[in-house]
Amino acid sequence: MNELKDYQGAIYCFNKAIEIVPIHACTYFNRGSTKIELGDYQGAIYDFNKAIEIEPNYTSAYNNLGCAKRQLEDYQGAISSFNKAIELNPKNADAYFNLADTKLRLEDYQGAISNFNKGIELNPKNAHAFRHRGLSKSLLGDKEGACKDWKKSAELGDQEKAPGLIEKYCTNI
Repeated sequence: MNELKDYQGAIYCFNKAIEIVPIHACTYFNRGSTKIELGDYQGAIYDFNKAIEIEPNYTSAYNNLGCAKRQLEDYQGAISSFNKAIELNPKNADAYFNLADTKLRLEDYQGAISNFNKGIELNPKNAHAFRHRGLSKSLLGDKEGACKDWKKSAELGDQEKAPGLIEKYCTNI
């Protein structure tokens, strides 16, 4: 039902499934992911924690838990969740990207770049990772590096924001 954007209908179905099988981590994970779509971050955190309680090595639950915490500006809690996801699966490019994005919000630009680098190493086709790494570089004064990343982001399909950044900041490079 999430594909249909019927989030309330999906929540109803997940609630019914949990009534029938209350120890299925995936159901809590899916309900938590749906709650994120609805902006119910506290509810999502409850569900991801429940999924982790049932399945302690549920990497995706830790990653999404971090996303929900970040939305509530619990940046240290988000970092802890992303680090746990990476500890459980060191090849989780999304967790590196989310960790980097959180560090960017905390103005830890060097830390963000380091995590974007690892995420890009694992998934070199992530246009948004290049755009955000470019932003981090720009904020550190590395205009040339930023422009290179924004151009790569546009090349990979980011036609929403990268072209504007290139036009605004990279005309002389």
